[in-house]
Amino acid sequence: MTHSELLGRLVEIGKEYGLYIDTCAESHDFHKFGVKPAHCIDRERIEKISGFKLNVDKDKNQRKGCGCVASIDIGTYNTCENGCLYCYANYSEETVFKNHRMHHPESPLIFGQVNDKDVIKERKVKSLIENQMNLYKALS
Repeated sequence: MTHSELLGRLVEIGKEYGLYIDTCAESHDFHKFGVKPAHCIDRERIEKISGFKLNVDKDKNQRKGCGCVASIDIGTYNTCENGCLYCYANYSEETVFKNHRMHHPESPLIFGQVNDKDVIKERKVKSLIENQMNLYKALS
């Protein structure tokens, strides 16, 4: 079975179960199979959900083929107890449980507490909401 045949079969199986296949950071074009590139941090999806247009560029810290837009990760690895098998943010179940036990509801941190030796840096951020009025949209 060739790569093309395998991909075609995966698309067929996906359709049988109401699923679609997409790619991540691929340099090949698979549109002829109905397979589109996906984006974890997807500008179009965020705009659709929020109702705002965003003025944001591709994330320059990702791989060349990655289509994600720039974002700030606000989480910490190994802290979510949901246990999703596909999640890249948890790679040690033991560490997840250890970190969860270190959670303090009064702490500003996800787990643990701020200590005297900790350095807290405030990051300057700006809104990415595009405030430029769209005349075409306003008239329609």
